[in-house]
Amino acid sequence: MRLQSAIFDMDGTLLDSMGMWRTLGSALAKNHGKTAPPDLDRQVASLGLWEGTAYCKEVCGLPGTVDELVQEIWGTIEHFYRHDVRPKPGLVRFLSILKMEGVWMYVATATDRPLAEAALKTAGVDGFFRGMITTREAGQTKREGPEVYERALRRLRSTKKDTVVFEDALHALRTAHDAGFRTAAVYDPSEPDQEEMRRLAEYYIESFEEMTEGG
Repeated sequence: MRLQSAIFDMDGTLLDSMGMWRTLGSALAKNHGKTAPPDLDRQVASLGLWEGTAYCKEVCGLPGTVDELVQEIWGTIEHFYRHDVRPKPGLVRFLSILKMEGVWMYVATATDRPLAEAALKTAGVDGFFRGMITTREAGQTKREGPEVYERALRRLRSTKKDTVVFEDALHALRTAHDAGFRTAAVYDPSEPDQEEMRRLAEYYIESFEEMTEGG
């Protein structure tokens, strides 16, 4: 893998965190002593946070208002990022190698800055990156367009031909690819369409551990 700079997504790419997001609905139900229907988390995943919480409240008969339950969920997310989140296996060694090779690295994430900064610090990888840009700061989601990558690229003072964008989600990988970036698909079980990820990406990473074997 030849590159001068790299832009990394955070959740599911750098951090082993998508499992937390995938089970927020059932975890909320469990917190209130309720048994979640088998398809609850799948249904919630297709909704926004407020809508998903309202759905959980209705289906599981949860007490309190939707706003109160949303605050409870945010507490769960914040606790996870500040105390429990871990890097993907092999990531620290992979980032160490890139840093030794002089690669400049940036984070481009949909997670709001305070939580993202806490998560990277908890995972022990915050020191590898020259900075971070969030989709909120860029004014555009990764599904809507590549602005978050473009801004990261300018801050890295690099070019698209020398920069690789690392992503675990197909919609984000496609956005970066269509904008002319080189791309690396990082496997995460939260993305079902791995064949399309392989097709689109210049590199396909099943695990960071494999990337550093024998190194």
